[in-house]
Amino acid sequence: MATSAQPGQLGLAGSAGAEALATSGTASTEGPERPGPLQDETLGVASVPSQWRGVQGIRGETVRARKSCQTASITTAEASVQARKHVDAEVQTEIPEPVSLPSVPRYNGPRLAAFLRKVEAMVTRELNKNWQSHAFDGFEVNWAEQQQTVTCLHTLSYPPAQGQGLHVTGVSWNSTGSVVACAYGRLDDGDWSTLRSFVCAWNLDRRGLSPQQPSAVVEVPSAAMCLAFHPTRPSHVAGGLYSGEVLVWDMSRPEDPLLWRTGLTDDTHTDPVYQVVWLPEPRHSHRFQVLSVAADGKVLLWQGVGAGRLQLSAGFALAVQQLPRNTKLKKPSRGETEVGATAVSFSSFDPSLFVLGTEGGFPLKCSLMAEDAAVTRMPSSVPLRAPAQFTFAPHGGPVYSVSCSPFHRNLFLSAGTDGHVHLYSMLQAQPLTSLQLSHKYLFAVRWSPVRPLVFAAASGEGDVQLFDLQKSSQKPAVSVRQTEDESPVYCLEFNCQQTQLLAAGDAKGTVKVWQLSSEFTEQGARETEHLDQLASEVAS
Repeated sequence: MATSAQPGQLGLAGSAGAEALATSGTASTEGPERPGPLQDETLGVASVPSQWRGVQGIRGETVRARKSCQTASITTAEASVQARKHVDAEVQTEIPEPVSLPSVPRYNGPRLAAFLRKVEAMVTRELNKNWQSHAFDGFEVNWAEQQQTVTCLHTLSYPPAQGQGLHVTGVSWNSTGSVVACAYGRLDDGDWSTLRSFVCAWNLDRRGLSPQQPSAVVEVPSAAMCLAFHPTRPSHVAGGLYSGEVLVWDMSRPEDPLLWRTGLTDDTHTDPVYQVVWLPEPRHSHRFQVLSVAADGKVLLWQGVGAGRLQLSAGFALAVQQLPRNTKLKKPSRGETEVGATAVSFSSFDPSLFVLGTEGGFPLKCSLMAEDAAVTRMPSSVPLRAPAQFTFAPHGGPVYSVSCSPFHRNLFLSAGTDGHVHLYSMLQAQPLTSLQLSHKYLFAVRWSPVRPLVFAAASGEGDVQLFDLQKSSQKPAVSVRQTEDESPVYCLEFNCQQTQLLAAGDAKGTVKVWQLSSEFTEQGARETEHLDQLASEVAS
């Protein structure tokens, strides 16, 4: 039991305790043998107050009162900037000197009016004459420096293809005009269906262009006979093979460039494919199909579908018995039923109209809208139609190239093994004019995309010939040597974007890019009218 006592009671408690002890001692004097009686007694509690707690409390309050916090000393500085130099400038015009103007005599009003009335009729007549003049028709200001000669800008090749003796069988420019591609194959006699070949492309705008190192190379399982870039997708290119297959590649994917292929099915061509063309779909102008022309007499339309396959969407076949008999043709061999197609060109004015070159030497006017069924025994997953509508007078041998004019709906050119270029009108069978350009074959002919009266031809004697019908209809304006040993030039194409460029491929496996002079790229005065006159005078 704990009790507390005030500090002042310590002395009293101590005295009482002493007395109790004395009393207890007296009671026990009776001796050890007789112990004294035990008695309970309640005494006061002794309490000693702690002075330490009070002292520590006061000291703690003092310590807390003295605590303080101080950040690191803050350094301040003052700075000023003063320009070391200053300049004052003033501009003052010179004091103008008075200019004495000659005195102008007063005009005689009545005499001036009489003069104007006198010459009014003559001035009006001359103004009307100038207004009706066509002297400056087609004139455009051109501040660029004019090129006076046709020069070779690039000589491109792929050594592995040249090592195999491959020819450049086709060339094509992409939609931007900066990339040129070529097909490597063989055009001489032989079975090239299993010959490994290549499709190569060079970006002429790329810095550090190496003429013998193409920007992209695609290996092809058969000889490549032709190719064509997509009209809007710069890296997509279609090609036709000696085996009859049609393929589409993406040249921007070097590891896996193949997009679609026809495969070897009943729909596939059975003879070499000589030309491929991209055509917009009738209902979707932004989507394109591939049209192929082959020596088996079939003209086929292919559409890319899933799983990397080209599916046949429409087809045409050329049968001998269905050719229009508007002109006399050589009697076909016994048992011959198909007419081999070698070239195609579509009209710039009617997307369904096209011209075919044939092995028989006669061009054919054809239509995609033809409905008559083709008489043929060739198997097909779609009905084949007969496209021929009109037959033109033949060359002396197979036609290797045709080209429809981009400036006139009725004019087209054809070139063949007889060394002649024929200018035809769609309105008559006989050619408007015939030009003998070579004593050997002519393999290609193309209209200029910017000059209505200019075209180029590829010669079997190694020349590229440029004609300007405004200057002469009998001889070329310029003839440039493509090959030094007179090896044939097999193909050529104008660049529709960079119109001063022309690419040509030859039997040596070389592609040369020619820069045309300004006379072949700048349209002359009334040139279109001259072309119209050329067509109408002979066709009438």
